[in-house]
Amino acid sequence: MANSNAKQRTIQEEVSLEGVGLHTGKKVKLTFKPAPENTGYVFRRTDLEGSPEVEADVNYVVNTQRGTNLDKNGVTIQTSEHVLAACVGLEIDNLYIELDAPEPPIMDGSSKFFVEALEKAGVQEQEAEREEYVVNEIICYRDENGSEIIAMPADEYQVTTMVDFGTKVLGTQNASIERLSDFKTEIADSRTFSFLHEIETLLEHGLIKGGDLNNAIVYVDKEISEDTLKKLRVAFNRDEISVKPNGILDNLTLHHPNEAARHKLLDVLGDVALVGTRIRGKIIATKPGHHVNTEFAKKLAKVIKAEKRNNVPKIDLNQPPLMDVNDIMDTLPHRSPFLLVDKIYELTDSHVIGMKNVTMNEPFFVGHFPGKPVMPGVLQVEAMAQTGGILALKSVPDPENYLTFFMKIDNVRFKRQVVPGDTLIFKLELLAPIRRGICQMQGYAYVNGQLATEAVLMAQIVKSK
Repeated sequence: MANSNAKQRTIQEEVSLEGVGLHTGKKVKLTFKPAPENTGYVFRRTDLEGSPEVEADVNYVVNTQRGTNLDKNGVTIQTSEHVLAACVGLEIDNLYIELDAPEPPIMDGSSKFFVEALEKAGVQEQEAEREEYVVNEIICYRDENGSEIIAMPADEYQVTTMVDFGTKVLGTQNASIERLSDFKTEIADSRTFSFLHEIETLLEHGLIKGGDLNNAIVYVDKEISEDTLKKLRVAFNRDEISVKPNGILDNLTLHHPNEAARHKLLDVLGDVALVGTRIRGKIIATKPGHHVNTEFAKKLAKVIKAEKRNNVPKIDLNQPPLMDVNDIMDTLPHRSPFLLVDKIYELTDSHVIGMKNVTMNEPFFVGHFPGKPVMPGVLQVEAMAQTGGILALKSVPDPENYLTFFMKIDNVRFKRQVVPGDTLIFKLELLAPIRRGICQMQGYAYVNGQLATEAVLMAQIVKSK
C-alpha cells in the first residue's frame, strides 16, 4: 500500500435521481450524499427500518447472475456496478448512496446519468491522503469458461477489456482506458446489452420488468420469429420493431462501434471497486463477466489484506546503505559477536529500517540445535532492539556517550523460523514521542517478504559517561 499524495474526495452536496430498477421494474430514488474520510462507498436502504447500510465490499457479493448483487445480514443491493463505476470514474473516494428500493435506477443502462449527477453535486477534496494499492506483480484469476482477468504493474489505473461472444453479430471487440479522467467522455455513456436469445428467456420467465427495453442494446444473434417480434413490440411498447443492418434491434442507435466492449469495461471498473482500495496498475480482462470480475476482486482483496499485514519494507539491498557496520559501531556500544545489525537503510525521526544477514558462522548456531540451526527468538528481538537503539539515539546529539537499556517487551510473536542464509529486515516505528529518555517502539522483523517476529519494545536512553 502506498499513499498516493493525492487527497481523498467526496461530493460537496447531496444530489438525487429517479428511475426504475431494471429487474424489479419498481420506481426508485437514488441520493448521493457526502461521506467523511475513509468511509469508502456505502449503500443505505432508506425504505427499510433503521436505514441499514451495505458497504460496497466484495465479501458481500451473493449473486452475479445478471448484475452484481450484494447482501449484508439479509439487506440486499442489486446491480451495484453502474453506480460504482461512476464513482470510480470520477475519482470520488467516499460516498453514501441512499436507495428507497433494492436496486438503483437503470436509467439508460450506462453510468452517464450518475456521472452527471455527481458532477452537479461538485467534488470536494478532503484532508486525508488517498491510499493506493500499487500492483507489483502479476495477479491473475481464470475460470473454466476461458474468462481471465490479470492485474499487472503500471503507472496509473488502466483497464483493457477483450470481448468475444462467438457470435457473428458481435464478433470480437476491445476497449481500453489509459487514465480515469477519460471515463466520462469515453466509457460512461456505454449501455448494457444483451442477445436476443437471452431476452426471449427473460421475457418467458417474466424477468424483465424495467418497462420498456430502451435501456439495453439487443444484438440479434438468431432468426427472429413473428411470435418473438410480437412479444418484443409489447415489451418495448412499440407499434413496429425490426432489425437494423448491423444486427441490432432498432430500439437504439450505438454510441460507439465497440459499445459492448466499453460497457464491459464499465462493469469491470464497478465490480473491482468492491475491493475497497484504489489501484495503481493495469487490468486486462478477457471475456469479463460479473462472476469472474468479482472472483478476481476477492482474490485482489486477499492479496491487499495480506500485504497490509505483512507490509514488508521495500528496500533495494543493492543500494549503498545509509549506515554500514562501521557507522553503526560509531553509534552503538555493541561489538561482535553481539552486534546483531549489519546495515541501516532508512532513519527518520519516527522510524528506522535495518538489516542483518544471518550466516552459518553466527556463534549461536554452534550450540542452538546444531543439527538444525535456528536463530533464537530472543536474539531476533535483541537484533530488533539494537536497530531501535539507533532510532532512539538519533534523539541525542552525541550518541556515543549514551546506552539504551530494555525496560519492557510486550506482545512478542514469532511467526516463522529464521535459519542460516536468511536476510532479516527490521522495521521499528515510534509509538509515542521520546520523553525523558524513554522510547516506545513497535518492531517488526521480516524474512523472505514475510513477517517473522513482532514486538512492542520500551527502552531507556541513559548517559554512560
